[in-house]
Amino acid sequence: MTVEKSLRVCGKGHKYYKSSECLSCPTCDKENKPKRGFLSKLSSPARNALVHEGIDTLKGLSKYTEKDILKIHGIGPASLPIMRTLLEEEGLSFKK
Repeated sequence: MTVEKSLRVCGKGHKYYKSSECLSCPTCDKENKPKRGFLSKLSSPARNALVHEGIDTLKGLSKYTEKDILKIHGIGPASLPIMRTLLEEEGLSFKK
């Protein structure tokens, strides 16, 4: 099965192909990736999803259950172990 990709152009003029409805520009994602902090350790889709939800600190992340986080579009199960480790390093955890 071949998924058809369509040409997109972001607001900054970057051209890219996507097969999903996701409007995230890969070039902009690379340019905007934080250099440090927990968001820098996550994939672009997971990082963008958290920022979109207003979750930009580990303390903020700790207010959610793992199940809540997985319901957010853009976050998959592969991101959970990374988030769990980052929380633990700061003495935090997901809400029970």
